[in-house]
Amino acid sequence: MSPKDLKIPAQRHPEKARRPDNPQPKKPDWIRVKAPTSDGYKQTRDIMREHKLVTVCEEAGCPNVGECWSQGHATMMIMGEVCTRACTFCNIATGKPPEALDVFEPGRVADAVKKLGLNHVVVTSVDRDDVEDGGAEHFAQTIRAIRRQSPGTTIEILTPDFIKC
Repeated sequence: MSPKDLKIPAQRHPEKARRPDNPQPKKPDWIRVKAPTSDGYKQTRDIMREHKLVTVCEEAGCPNVGECWSQGHATMMIMGEVCTRACTFCNIATGKPPEALDVFEPGRVADAVKKLGLNHVVVTSVDRDDVEDGGAEHFAQTIRAIRRQSPGTTIEILTPDFIKC
C-alpha cells in the first residue's frame, strides 16, 4: 500500500505519513461521552469562535470538552494550529506554519479570559521552530495581556522547549 492509497491530509508530517493510522475499536457504552449541549459549553464555544482562538480541547478531540467548557474551563493553544515538529504522541497537524505569529492573538486571549470570567487559565502552544525565539515573546505578551485585563486570574503555561530557536 502506498501513501497515496492512505488518503492522508497534505499537512501530515512525512514521518507520520509512512505509517497508516490504526483504526480504533468501538468504545463500550459506559465509556462514551454524549455530545455537549449545555449553555456553558455553547457560551465558551461562541467566545472561542468570536475571538478566533484555538483550544487543545478541540485539537486533541478531548472527550471531556463538554464537561470542562460547561464550567467555563478551556486550555488555549497559541501560535497557530500547525506545529513544526512531528512528535509521535501528538495528533496536531505538523508542517511549515502557513503564516507568521498573529500579533493580535495575546489581546484576543486576554479578552476571552475576561469574558469567560476565568479564575485560572491554561495557555499552551504548538512548537514554532520557524520563529527566532520559538515564540517566547509571544507567550510573554499573552501573559501580560491576561494580567492587564484579569489581574486576579492565575495563569498556567505549558511551553515548548525552545531548543531549536
